[in-house]
Amino acid sequence: MDLGLNGVRVLVTGASKGLGKACARTFVEEGALVFICARNAAETQRTAEEVGASGWAAIDVSKGESVGKLVADAINHLGGLDVLIANAGGPPTGPFETAGDEDWDVANQLTLMSAVRLIRESIPALKVSGRGRILNLTGYGVKEPMTDLCVSDAVRAAVTVMAKTIATDLAPYGITVNNVAPGPILTDRFKEVHAARAEHAGISVEEQFARFTRTIPVNRLGDPEEVAALCAFLASRHSGYITGQSIVIDGGINRSI
Repeated sequence: MDLGLNGVRVLVTGASKGLGKACARTFVEEGALVFICARNAAETQRTAEEVGASGWAAIDVSKGESVGKLVADAINHLGGLDVLIANAGGPPTGPFETAGDEDWDVANQLTLMSAVRLIRESIPALKVSGRGRILNLTGYGVKEPMTDLCVSDAVRAAVTVMAKTIATDLAPYGITVNNVAPGPILTDRFKEVHAARAEHAGISVEEQFARFTRTIPVNRLGDPEEVAALCAFLASRHSGYITGQSIVIDGGINRSI
């Protein structure tokens, strides 16, 4: 299937590694022009060179004053914008009782407000595009919350509701808005969460991985490239009738309807 992404202009945030990097690589392979950002300059430059991105910037999207400049630089570099992939690192891990105000504040800025600002700054260019796509990378906990990811799941749920709301407002401009909610995908974030779970359970990380994998119907962890492939389809010319949705990609582990 030809996704029709050749020459499409894409901004991917949180792209120095993990899901963001996989998305950047996949879009470049499909012929898109990709601008990436992440906090660490050396890692971001290295990733840009590795995947063949058209441009990059070292930006912390949790800092409000940085987002406007990032989007402006990406639009200027790419000559416009057709696709925004809003992605950021995960908020602090832990149950509700151990989460202080600072944890909630960090999560709000990193996960919710970064998406709010990125979308707000990108909308004018996406309207001009006429085939705009907004994709928020969230998590399957928005469908089935987990006790040790209370902060993360709650704030990602806010992103989900926002996206559902603005999907209606932006549809007349040919812009679709969707959330991609990954489950157990083998990323640094997944390793971090399960290292904490292993410590809490008093077992090795290897045993924790093995036990968890046995609970996944497809009996394996997901690959970041599988998430990237879904994002590429949702950004393609074939997906114009899909909007306001939260699509879980998790090997069947989520039991919600």
